[in-house]
Amino acid sequence: MDASSNESVSAALIKEKVKKGTKRVLFKTMSWRDRSKFPESIIFIEEEAAKTLSELGVELIGVDVPSVDPLDSKELRAHHSLMHHNIHIIEGLVLDDVAEGEYELTALPLRLEGSDASPVRAILRTL
Repeated sequence: MDASSNESVSAALIKEKVKKGTKRVLFKTMSWRDRSKFPESIIFIEEEAAKTLSELGVELIGVDVPSVDPLDSKELRAHHSLMHHNIHIIEGLVLDDVAEGEYELTALPLRLEGSDASPVRAILRTL
């Protein structure tokens, strides 16, 4: 889903673009174009968006930025809301040349014991 023309990803935007029964949604924000430098600001996921994603059946989201929350957030509201709704997160995807549409996502994590996160090798395949 292309969210690059928005300041944030809201519940309203999700309702407009995501079909019920969708299991995974990748948000292309184009907020982090020069990956050799950490971004100063990003398009983030609003806390209330997690409930809407859950109601639509989404189990995983991916973003092309280093966080689903604003970079200066201390509360990490989107992280907590997504966790509350049992929605997994993949951060830091490179979606620059990926057009909006439907794809098959394969994300292979490293097996890290005692960890709550892992790097993944994420691959998209055109349907």
